[in-house]
Amino acid sequence: MKKYILLATKRDLVGRKVKNLRAKGEIPATVYGKDVKSVSVAVSSDAFAKIFAEAGETGLVELSLGGETRPVLVHTVQKDPVKGHVLHVEFYQVNLKQKVKTNVPVEFTGEAPAVTGKVGVLLTLIDEVEVEALPTDLPEKILVDVSKLAEIDQEVKVGDIPIPAGVTLLTAPDQSVVRVGSLISKEAEAQAAAEAAAAAAAAAESAAATPPAGGPAEGAAAAPVAETPVEAPKTPEVAK
Repeated sequence: MKKYILLATKRDLVGRKVKNLRAKGEIPATVYGKDVKSVSVAVSSDAFAKIFAEAGETGLVELSLGGETRPVLVHTVQKDPVKGHVLHVEFYQVNLKQKVKTNVPVEFTGEAPAVTGKVGVLLTLIDEVEVEALPTDLPEKILVDVSKLAEIDQEVKVGDIPIPAGVTLLTAPDQSVVRVGSLISKEAEAQAAAEAAAAAAAAAESAAATPPAGGPAEGAAAAPVAETPVEAPKTPEVAK
């Protein structure tokens, strides 16, 4: 496992005053753990960003603080929702002789024949799994081989994943990790069929409303009908 070393200093600034730390390129942080007294510290923003990009939340970091080294994991990273920069970090101090539980990201390897052959698409169902291991045995990622996925509905489950020695998977083994899905979903097919049926019905209705060739067009004024003159009634003759 790669070794990560991060320098930290104790801090007295708390609350809104920590903005002064950020202005100097430092991040306010906290170190805590089981049977460990919580300590407020500060770390370099650039140094932390570099280490976190490689170690993530499962890589063991040696936090150098006040002349002593503390083995920690990056537990929580709070970021600005707009600018995206780190506002605060929580480091969890571990006991190297005690196992810890954490989530490890999943990374896919190989090429799925179903994708290269344009049979289907890969659907990622989970992107991390929960494991238990000694801090020094924690993997930075879990590799999932998709090279055997060639047909629709084929999948890889958690129980199919090879796990490094010393690591125990806690996620349910029957949980699907990745599956081959259809290029066109059943929902999309149903919607397309409904749209086609509606178009056909509209066409049939339009055809039924069209008058036969040679007949008067719909909505046209009717031809005037000649009126037959009506004779006035004759006055009966009176006998003289």
